[in-house]
Amino acid sequence: MKSNRVVRAPGGLSVRLDVRAVTVTLLLLAVALTASVVLIGTGDFPIPAADVIRTLVGEGDAGQEFIVNELRLPRVLVGLLVGASLGLGGALFQTISRNPLGSPDILGLGQGATAGALIVIVLFSGSANQVALGALAGGLVTGFAIYALAWKRGVHGYRLVLVGIGISAIVTAVNGYLLTRSDIVDAARAVVWMTGSLDGRDWDQVWPLLALCAVLVPLVLTHSRGLRMMEMGDDVSYALGVRVERVRLLLMLSAVLLTASATAAAGPVGFVALTAPQLARRLTRSPGPNLVASMLMGAALLVSADWISQRAFGAEQLPVGVVTGVLGGVYLLWLLVTERKAGRI
Repeated sequence: MKSNRVVRAPGGLSVRLDVRAVTVTLLLLAVALTASVVLIGTGDFPIPAADVIRTLVGEGDAGQEFIVNELRLPRVLVGLLVGASLGLGGALFQTISRNPLGSPDILGLGQGATAGALIVIVLFSGSANQVALGALAGGLVTGFAIYALAWKRGVHGYRLVLVGIGISAIVTAVNGYLLTRSDIVDAARAVVWMTGSLDGRDWDQVWPLLALCAVLVPLVLTHSRGLRMMEMGDDVSYALGVRVERVRLLLMLSAVLLTASATAAAGPVGFVALTAPQLARRLTRSPGPNLVASMLMGAALLVSADWISQRAFGAEQLPVGVVTGVLGGVYLLWLLVTERKAGRI
């Protein structure tokens, strides 16, 4: 079977369709939705998947509607949106930097958002909403600092990664200092937040993240052609009519907002932004940024990790950030072994 097909539409328009990439994208969507239904039915009061679906379409009884719509659905939606945001943000950073390590985890955006949250927790004992705003502001300030320090007649991949690693080290030290300044109660609260968790998430976290994704995801997808051209280098992109610095700045700002808002909603959930784009590319075997596949892979990974955190360890429920950290570490070790066997490192 051919991997690419040309679909002709009325009016003489034609679209090249990558059959494998479309198939993988649809499968990832199915995995994310299936995992969401299973997760909604999981808990002290288990609900069969069929009853979950009936409740979601408004045909459940009063007890099921309360459990599903008020207690469990918001948490799952936050997980889907956070995973999708991290997957898309990671794909943007890795494509812009042309480096698989150019993800928010490595560049220090998660650490910057953590610094903003810690300042609110430690210095001001702020509420949950104030902590979220502090995390968003910290991520934006860190992203601006990385871009400004990496600028030299444009922003180039390796310089962006090196500056990000340096910023990450500095901000990590600042976060450690802030923890030493806090009392035992604030320190415990800060450590729980820094682990990354979906516990207690409700509709107050869903709506802001959903609104931001509704604006940024279409904006990013409309610039996917320019992003794909930029993978061939700035000179080629300029020759093809791409306004490189404008597109790069717009997409970097979008990636920073996606990452910072995800961190504000669930804490610094590790490795999703790093692994989701690479797993998506390995599955689709398609060149280019694979933005939609990366987004769906991130959503499927985080929801699946949340199910593992609730069910795999008996009565002990782990924060989802612990599970993604373990899975991400295993993936990196596997990647290191395969690359070494292939003679590339």
